[in-house]
Amino acid sequence: MDELELLKKDWKKNDGQFKQVSENEIYGMLHKSSSSIVKWIFIISILEIILWTSLGFLTNNDTYWKMLNKYHLKTFMVIISIINYAVIIYFIYRFYTNYKKINAIDSVNHLLKNIIDSRKTVKQYVTYNLLMIGFILIVAFVAQTMYEPKLQEIINRFGENSNKGYVLVFGIYFIFILVFTFMIWLFYRLIYGFFMKRLKRNYNELQKIEY
Repeated sequence: MDELELLKKDWKKNDGQFKQVSENEIYGMLHKSSSSIVKWIFIISILEIILWTSLGFLTNNDTYWKMLNKYHLKTFMVIISIINYAVIIYFIYRFYTNYKKINAIDSVNHLLKNIIDSRKTVKQYVTYNLLMIGFILIVAFVAQTMYEPKLQEIINRFGENSNKGYVLVFGIYFIFILVFTFMIWLFYRLIYGFFMKRLKRNYNELQKIEY
């Protein structure tokens, strides 16, 4: 944005003498910048699905399937994986269409709208992933509580006050879910937050041109 700031300073020095030319130049820079940002969001989303898929293949061994069978989660995880990949592919398609739309845009109003749509898509994508992770962890916790002998042993130690055992186990697992989900949120915040801020800055600059 340094080039853009220099152009805006020169524009002010000329007291609007070349206002139309400067507006067109600023719009061109913002259009190019926004297109580049959305393109990188699209690329990173593809790299992300490659990363998670690779990790899935690395952990897809006999130990993993035995654990799923132990907790009666095999069918659940297969269904969730299919749904998850389908939804993520849908979002990647949305990122791609947002990128193509920005490339074809020739007006400030349309670019403003597409920036809003792009930011909304990213927020929906991050929200979906966080909710899905939380849901899977909760289901895994319930399954472990039902079928893990060690957890049952801890709960049974409370005897007639088994409810206290469940509360203890739930409290520990709840903290784990919060910490793990927060770390994933930080991951998305670091990667996508940078691009979201740049899109917002471009949006604010475009509003100055439009109004």
